[in-house]
Amino acid sequence: MADLEPPPMEDESLKDEDDLFSDTTEKVEDTLPESRPVSEQPAQVEEKTRIPADISIDSDKDDEDLFAGGGTEVKLESDDDEEPVEEKKDTPAPTLAMDEPVPEIKPLTAEEERPKLDVSQTTITAPARVAATRTSSKGSKDEEKIEEDPYMMEIKVVEPHKVGDGMGAYVVYKVITKTTIPAYKKAELIVIRRFSDFLGLYEKLHEKHTHYGRIVPPAPEKSLVGMTKVKMSKEEAGSADFLERRRAALERYLNRTASHPVLRMDPDFRDFLERDGELPKATSTSALSGAGVKRLLSKMGDAVEKITFKMDESDEWDYDMQWFEEKHQQIDNLDQQLRKLHSAMESLVNHRRDLSVSTAVFAKSAAMLGAAEEHTALSRALSQLAETEEKIEQLHKEQSDQDFYVMAELLKDYVALLGSVKEVLHERVKTYKNWKDAEATLTKKREVKVKLELAHKTDKISQAQQEITDWEQRVEKGQRDFETISATVRKEVARFDKLRVGDFKSSVIQYLQNLMEKQQQMIKHWEQFLPEAKAIA
Repeated sequence: MADLEPPPMEDESLKDEDDLFSDTTEKVEDTLPESRPVSEQPAQVEEKTRIPADISIDSDKDDEDLFAGGGTEVKLESDDDEEPVEEKKDTPAPTLAMDEPVPEIKPLTAEEERPKLDVSQTTITAPARVAATRTSSKGSKDEEKIEEDPYMMEIKVVEPHKVGDGMGAYVVYKVITKTTIPAYKKAELIVIRRFSDFLGLYEKLHEKHTHYGRIVPPAPEKSLVGMTKVKMSKEEAGSADFLERRRAALERYLNRTASHPVLRMDPDFRDFLERDGELPKATSTSALSGAGVKRLLSKMGDAVEKITFKMDESDEWDYDMQWFEEKHQQIDNLDQQLRKLHSAMESLVNHRRDLSVSTAVFAKSAAMLGAAEEHTALSRALSQLAETEEKIEQLHKEQSDQDFYVMAELLKDYVALLGSVKEVLHERVKTYKNWKDAEATLTKKREVKVKLELAHKTDKISQAQQEITDWEQRVEKGQRDFETISATVRKEVARFDKLRVGDFKSSVIQYLQNLMEKQQQMIKHWEQFLPEAKAIA
């Protein structure tokens, strides 16, 4: 027993080596041969297992897991002169030796987790990318916070009346403005305006502000049929309903325009509200005029251009493009739904009016039957029923008016407003197209200069250089215009969404309150008639 030797001790040096390179072997086990022991001498391993530059250290799966969030690049070798990733496209991957310590991989912060794109995925220049990011951040701030209006402006359109006779007649309206804006002459302004003045005001504002990305509320449309009835009617009572609808629409149009902080300070808008006497006659408001035909052709051309260029724009990367694409889709869907709801509401208005007329006919028939009835109690009950139906008929008529002025007209206004929103979105597309067209022309000018240099035509090189300089300035201006209109459109759309929610909230509440009030009055009328019906013996 004394001759027995103790069991052999573990090689401490080998254990230390295992501990030293345990992390390293886990990192490079996919690239090492399976038969190579981990305990080889460091110098041998470094010589035999150095990884070629064109082979990735980790598998594809590991790359996806490590860089899925688009984090910062992890360098295995220290390099003081580190260059951006975009400029190192052809730089070979660093090698890894077994004796080099593996750097600790820290968890990505929220700032580092934001996705980054390779320069091959975009054609926008570096200044454009920075400016687009800046525009995007401004747009998000504009959406989150919209300043409250410190001033008050309330406009009323009242007293529509016809001037003249026959087809030369026209209708004028009294416009009363109350405001606290210091730029206006008085706190209360009263002027007389005709319908063409309202249309002329819209044309001026639309021409000056739409191409900057501002949403200009549209004026009410002309109605040749309605105005013909007004002109040919000798009594104002026959056209009172049409004039009242137009008066309300003009009042809403002016108040929507006055709520815009830029449009209400426009000189043409202030002149419309302040100038005494008649305004210069608008010549481009007629639907059959040359200007009207040009507007129609221009809209058709813009619609075709929008369809054809939208595909080109999708090929370019824009940091705000996703937001604008989603907004385009949202506006289109909202437009379709509002049109359907407006059509249904108009059907409801017509139904209530027909119901009112039918109730009035029924009331007259019940009154005649009560007068012919010899039974006293039955005759009294029929007469009371006729009176109740007359009251119900009046409630139906009032409710149809509420349906029209509170809900149907609101939906009609916002269908037209969505058209203005689409216009400013299209103006942004047109500005983008002008910028890209200028870039394409600049590229051609540079190619021409290169050809002249190769042909040794020195007399034309200076002129070609001057053209290149001019087009470079146009490209810079196009880029600035695109960034500016993008920021303006985002702010305008955010303001439009806020006002739309507020308008629908107040209108729906008012509509429901009126509807409940009418239903309660109807119930009260039937409760008063019930004893008369029970008294019939």
